[in-house]
Amino acid sequence: MSSRRQEHEAYLKKVLFSSSNSSNRSNHSNPSEKAFKKTEMDSYTYFNNLKLGLMNKYKDWNFSDIEGSKVIENIYGETLRITKRKKIDFSLENKKEAVKKELASNLKLIPEIGVQIESMLKDEGYNTVYDLLNHPKYCDRAENLIKKIEKNCFIKEFKLLKKLNKYSKSNNNTLKALSSLDPFNLKFMDIETLGLSSAPIILLGIAEIKGNYIESNQYLLRDKQEEPALIEAYLSHIDEASVHVTYNGASFDIPFIKNRARLYRRDCDLDQTHFDLMYPARNLWKNKLPNCKLTTIEEHLFNIKRIDDVPGAYIPGYYDAYLTTKNIGPLIPIIEHNRMDIVSLAHFLMKIYEESFNE
Repeated sequence: MSSRRQEHEAYLKKVLFSSSNSSNRSNHSNPSEKAFKKTEMDSYTYFNNLKLGLMNKYKDWNFSDIEGSKVIENIYGETLRITKRKKIDFSLENKKEAVKKELASNLKLIPEIGVQIESMLKDEGYNTVYDLLNHPKYCDRAENLIKKIEKNCFIKEFKLLKKLNKYSKSNNNTLKALSSLDPFNLKFMDIETLGLSSAPIILLGIAEIKGNYIESNQYLLRDKQEEPALIEAYLSHIDEASVHVTYNGASFDIPFIKNRARLYRRDCDLDQTHFDLMYPARNLWKNKLPNCKLTTIEEHLFNIKRIDDVPGAYIPGYYDAYLTTKNIGPLIPIIEHNRMDIVSLAHFLMKIYEESFNE
């Protein structure tokens, strides 16, 4: 079984080579780089050939052959969990003092103080909220704000920094609150679905920092009837201290999960603090990169080039091929795509957190 897994990556690349070679055999004994790129751009041909190749390669595989797979059970039934651990040097530089300084210098955090009043107060020598402790009108309010700043509480800092967003050209202020957060509470999450609405979630991945490792748990829909169990399995990772980290998850993933849970009459609290990295990524790199897709950022900033990554538009077709044939081959790249997405989010967060202090 281990030799099967070792062959996996080499095989995926071979599929593309074979497809290119057959389409250009009449003109070349070996595919040129130009022909290779042309075949790669021929999406339907390429991804159809890849799917067929995967079905041939994995025709004798069962779910138990997937590394880290285990059938689990909860109150809603069974679902398949795929667990992997990978070493990671995850660290967010301690910037607590810098955050305190920024908060203390923003008098606008005090009720009834706006841009104009702040400017007047600073002209009078009240440069920080600590200075306002001697102000006849704002002393009590300043004291209340100082208590929040001194607590080193992630939620309080997050809310204060969020309030400052309306005065800033950047949407990255709230990321600075991560200095006061235990990384264990970060939940890097991504879903794969059969459509943009009113369709099942077929794969739900969540990654968590566990010391020097990042552990990913992916819940796979072997059958559409397992969706309630899949959602319940994901929710077992979430509590009131959790902090969601996604890429376009604020407008898609989280609302989608809520809607699917509601369908099964399952109440779920997913209103915890949420860092949707798509928005700060656009802020930082929209003028520096061709686009701000997850894979584009991976390639340009982290030198990660995915091989045979299946775009979201092809995932329903791949999943339907699995349902029709019970051949798990078409699911293999979907699982890998999802796992890479959630693990990449951890690296993105470190990079964006660092950049938020340099703006």
